Amino acid sequence: MRAGRLTASVAGIIALTFTAAGCGLSGGSGDSGSTAGGCKVDKGNVGSGKLTGDVKGTITFQTTNLKKDFGSYFNGIISAFEKAHPGTKVKWIDDPGDSTFTQRLVADAQGCTLPDVVNLNVNTSIALTKNGYLLDLDKKAPGAGKPFSSAMWKSSAYADASGTAVHSVLPWYSGGIVQTFNTELLKKAGLSPSEPPTSILGLFADAEKIAKVSGGTYYAFLANPQLRIPADWQQMGIKILASDGKSFTFADDPKTLQWVKGMTKLYQAGAMPRDSISSTQDASTVYGQGKLVYGSTNPNSLRFIQQNNPTIYKKTGVARYMLDALGHTVGAPQYIGVAATSKHAATALSFAQFLTNAQNQLAWAKDPNVVIFPSTTASLDDPFFQSVKGSDPFAEARKIVAGDRKTATADEITLTPGELNVISAQIQLAMQGKKSAADALKEAQSKADELIKQGS
Repeated sequence: MRAGRLTASVAGIIALTFTAAGCGLSGGSGDSGSTAGGCKVDKGNVGSGKLTGDVKGTITFQTTNLKKDFGSYFNGIISAFEKAHPGTKVKWIDDPGDSTFTQRLVADAQGCTLPDVVNLNVNTSIALTKNGYLLDLDKKAPGAGKPFSSAMWKSSAYADASGTAVHSVLPWYSGGIVQTFNTELLKKAGLSPSEPPTSILGLFADAEKIAKVSGGTYYAFLANPQLRIPADWQQMGIKILASDGKSFTFADDPKTLQWVKGMTKLYQAGAMPRDSISSTQDASTVYGQGKLVYGSTNPNSLRFIQQNNPTIYKKTGVARYMLDALGHTVGAPQYIGVAATSKHAATALSFAQFLTNAQNQLAWAKDPNVVIFPSTTASLDDPFFQSVKGSDPFAEARKIVAGDRKTATADEITLTPGELNVISAQIQLAMQGKKSAADALKEAQSKADELIKQGS
């Protein structure tokens, strides 16, 4: 089960704002005065026993910054649900998802007005689960995980007030990750597009060959380590954080040292543009100019290349991302939670399951204006993802990611901007030959640990 870590800034906010609220679930199906997170709720919403009740009444459904682009889709979902369940009404609200999103949701929870069905990210799911504001689906909706890929469902469990991992959210949509590369430049470097690397260090070995042949006319990828950590480390099986999330451990793993030495060697060999070591330039833009062999790992970037650099798009190859020692990909999905404080919990749960079912997830994934991947096995098995015709890079990426989503987990490690900055700064010094790799990692870990202690 996933023992996820709140980013420090969000954790601090939630720790402060939840202090005055009652924590945890109490009461059971036979109790009166049951509470969830300090709010009085229907006795059937908490404790043991499957949730029962008629699917009727008015509920509120909150998404995050989706109404502008996908109003027709969600209005259709709502209409279909209301038609299937006479006597129900779904009021849709859309939060802008700005920097104060978590604070607003926490305030709603404390005020016992959390939306009945709510779109959540990982951090907020963790906080609301710990404080008892979401239905425990293991108890209230046994079998709720059946439609979802087993890996995603298993890893989408978070600790309740007692520390027990429970399923309190339904996995919804997520992005994907692939290798993209310029096949023409690969061949110039003596590499085969049909034999992409399967490990991070294997990618580094190929990049070294590119540097020897290119003579600075093109490069493997950009140098800024912020573009590669912690994703590279996680795929390599490096333990980045202690189990309790209170300290970093990446400097203690010999594989991290290999990675820093590899990045240093590549930078000094000319495999990366020297002026990109601290640059925030977009890799897709440089790739579209024909100056990089490897493009963005985000499948959505292929749309950008197709629209803005069609010549490069035609030369672009796509392959499965390097699974390396981890053996699977990771990604932070968006979730759907049901408020334990809902006055019509049976209706809210029914709508949440309707929204996230295979048919409705697939319908949204087919929208040409969005690049998302569903979390249900049946959706991922659909011909839309599996029956790819022709050699179109984007279609091939869709098939690859759909296959990976079946084994992907929600165990993605995230770093706060501050943590990422202090770690990257030390690695940049090593890459420039100003500090040894070992010393850079030791200092990076020390500085990152200080940020955790400071809660910033």
